[in-house]
Amino acid sequence: MAPVFEIAIQQIVNGLMVGTIYALMALGLMVVLGILNVVNMAQGELYMLGGYFAYTAVSILKVDYITSVLLAMIAAAVVGAFVERVSVRPLLGRPAAVFLATFGMSLMLKNIALLIWGPDPRDISAPFNTTPLVIGPVFLTQQRIFIFVAAVVVVLAFAAFLRWTRTGMALRALSRDKDAALLMGINANRLYMLSFGLGAGLAGGAGALLGAIFSVYPTMGELPLMKGFAVVVLAGIGSIAGVLVSALILGVTEGLAAAFVSTSWIDVVAFVVLILVLLIYPQGISRLIKRDA
Repeated sequence: MAPVFEIAIQQIVNGLMVGTIYALMALGLMVVLGILNVVNMAQGELYMLGGYFAYTAVSILKVDYITSVLLAMIAAAVVGAFVERVSVRPLLGRPAAVFLATFGMSLMLKNIALLIWGPDPRDISAPFNTTPLVIGPVFLTQQRIFIFVAAVVVVLAFAAFLRWTRTGMALRALSRDKDAALLMGINANRLYMLSFGLGAGLAGGAGALLGAIFSVYPTMGELPLMKGFAVVVLAGIGSIAGVLVSALILGVTEGLAAAFVSTSWIDVVAFVVLILVLLIYPQGISRLIKRDA
């Protein structure tokens, strides 16, 4: 039996990979919640569609896997913009109605996926060598390394977009003070659709990346949606660094729980840890990061 230390290191590495995927989901939720003040219940289905789009691109269009991830993000962003235009914009200012509308949209997208791809799980073919790389006590595969690096690159690119582009600055201005942003001539409707598209694209990318390790199926987005909301609550609104740290905490906690408690208790242990952290820092980890910076 491998020593406890080696098992812990392996599970921490696995948790970091999963945590970056949770970060993509949570960032998509955060950008929509921060700008539109809307809880997007269809985010899990956009994650699911990202997996199916990547599967279709690889299996039917015969494109390479990396290109399929990019195509999945674009296609999911288009669907997200459609969701905003149809089910959110007409109901803005009525939070309960928007919540129900996005929940209804999630059911519709799930049933559309069932009609198109069927209920059976689909596997995304990836070109990576399955032989594990051994680095000390840690076993890694090329695919897991790619997923981790790709997710981190997307998070950093999203942060750079918000910080240094004019559109990103406009999005941040709209989230902080809508009235002042409108007085400055910012087109709110265009940015609302863009924010939904960005959030959907991040979710679609997460589904395409993780769908290549596991399988793609119509209900695959339900649990990641819950984890994404948990990360947003733990991080606090408006902090990309807080989201990333919170997502990594959640992923590592799940990995260690799987190794030392039970796989059936992963979610229970993870959410207990989140609750304990919130009891200590009720305003979210982002406040702690800013204070220590």
